[in-house]
Amino acid sequence: MNKTQRFKRVAKPKLPISTTQPDDLETRPSNRSKALTIRVKPKPNPKLNAVPIPDLSFDRMTILSPEFYQIDALDLAPRLLGKLLRRDDVVLQITEVEAYRPNDSACHGRFGITARTAPVFGRGGHAYVYLCYGLHTMLNIVADKEGVGAAVLIRSCAPIAGLDTIQQRRGRETDKPVLLTGPGKIGQALGLSTEWSNHCLYTPGGLELLDAPEPEKILIGPRVGIEYALPEHVNALWRFAVADTAWISAPKNTLRPP
Repeated sequence: MNKTQRFKRVAKPKLPISTTQPDDLETRPSNRSKALTIRVKPKPNPKLNAVPIPDLSFDRMTILSPEFYQIDALDLAPRLLGKLLRRDDVVLQITEVEAYRPNDSACHGRFGITARTAPVFGRGGHAYVYLCYGLHTMLNIVADKEGVGAAVLIRSCAPIAGLDTIQQRRGRETDKPVLLTGPGKIGQALGLSTEWSNHCLYTPGGLELLDAPEPEKILIGPRVGIEYALPEHVNALWRFAVADTAWISAPKNTLRPP
């Protein structure tokens, strides 16, 4: 993806919209001059990554700076593709996301500030973790400045390191895309609970977001499972995915090149 652009287009009405997860959220070039550098030791799985990573040794990885997140969720979402989520020995490469914005009838921020949604209104660069149907732990990355109320839902990832731990947490001994294609699977693979909500992603320790190359090509489409929202938000092309990878959740037929 050579140049990121704002995606405000609306899908044609004929595109089908999935109704499988009605509570899914949620959820300018980056300034990396203040990025932190850390050492990590997970063993990589080079055959599984969706976006090529030049140095898979993970001897030195860079935590994205706070400034990276201080932009509109619609701008942040595609920039998250290819980036790495790390907790302990598990490293996941982000392959699919959805943007949720202020005044968005599908965003949890529409409820205002509550005990549950307060992290969404925090400063960009923190996690917003909630339970869907009381079962699935959904990881979102808060976007923009404090008080805005926006986030990006992590829908799918590819396993880069810690496959054994991922399989144990997921209860599935497979290295196929079914392991990590779906937002509830990401929270489970990382071993997250709602206690991780408001966790800072740009400080070392715990859950971190690491820099990595952007994909050369992406896909866009309407978000999944938000049929309760206003038509303009149901049809908005605010879902982004890495092109030419199997590590994307259903439905795939609503995704297309920008």
